[in-house]
Amino acid sequence: METDRSSNISARAETLDTIAAVLPIDRRDKLAELLTDQDVETLRHLVNEGMGENTLRALTSDLAYLEAWSLAAIGAPLPWPAPEALLLKFVAHHLWDPRRRETDPDHGMPSGIDQTLREDGFLRSFGPHAPDTVRRRLASWSTLTKWRGLEGAFASPALKSAIRLAVRATPRQRRRRSAKAVTGDVLAKLLATCAGDNLRDLRDRAILMVGFASGGRRRSEIAGLRKEQLTIEAPVTVDGGAPLPSLSIHLGRTKTSGAEHDEVVYLTGRPVDALNAWLAASKIDSGSVFRSIDRWGNVSRRALDPKAVNDIVKQRVAMAGLDAGEFSAHGLRSGYLTEAANRGVPLPEAMEQSRHRSVQQASSYYNNATRRTGRAARLLP
Repeated sequence: METDRSSNISARAETLDTIAAVLPIDRRDKLAELLTDQDVETLRHLVNEGMGENTLRALTSDLAYLEAWSLAAIGAPLPWPAPEALLLKFVAHHLWDPRRRETDPDHGMPSGIDQTLREDGFLRSFGPHAPDTVRRRLASWSTLTKWRGLEGAFASPALKSAIRLAVRATPRQRRRRSAKAVTGDVLAKLLATCAGDNLRDLRDRAILMVGFASGGRRRSEIAGLRKEQLTIEAPVTVDGGAPLPSLSIHLGRTKTSGAEHDEVVYLTGRPVDALNAWLAASKIDSGSVFRSIDRWGNVSRRALDPKAVNDIVKQRVAMAGLDAGEFSAHGLRSGYLTEAANRGVPLPEAMEQSRHRSVQQASSYYNNATRRTGRAARLLP
């Protein structure tokens, strides 16, 4: 029996490997243990259907969490379709009142389930989940149910009421993904911490410069960048100076692009030099551009996890003597637009590089920069 289970896990691991180019998976072996054969087949079907890579990553992450929670909560994999009672249990375990928990230890997620999920690395923070996280995981659960050709109870009045009441009991202040933007001056401090010529410094310098200069790429785009997406372009001529190296990055489909639209952004000058230095030192000529490095200086064959990009930014922030809690990888994205506004770059030109589709969202960074330095804020200088 144990041999059959081991064989099934190995088969799932091999199937996960076949879709790794589209759906980078660093925790392949753990996922192979958690996900069922039907789960893996659903993911492979979604890959073949051409679903966006970022959406697939989110679905896989949510599915892994849901399966881990189900095993801990009911001792069995997720049933398809899930009964309404199980959906209500999920809400009760993740949205609860901390004040009531102080007097009622059975309120919220039971301690045994909490401990299991924490030991397996699925729970890190303490307290109730963010309502948006719970809603997203329920939405992923619903989406996967529909892709299996089934109907769920996700639109039931009881579930909607439970979520509404639970959110009221767990008030949370909405926080921006990065409280502070990584603007030019901050970026200079981060780059100063990785000015050496060892592999880790070369990689982190390239991540920071490419992530910022390419328009503030999302951490998933940075982690998923492949050598095949890079195209050398003709040098850019500048007045009174030597031509600058240039390359284009073909992003393919992104979170905001159309299904058939190939997004392209450009790098010029120092970021190109930083990227080439990393590629040469790491001897990467194909596949994932940014990879992990072990304690002995060996470069992995697999892509960095998007979370690792965030960790690298925070580590460099701390090394620069800044508060790591105030910055995240998203700060590169907001920082690019904020810096463009500070330097007077027209909004449409900056959006061509950042690939923002919403003028309202992109212009908020411009408005903030203008308001801070404009006349309206200096009526009493």
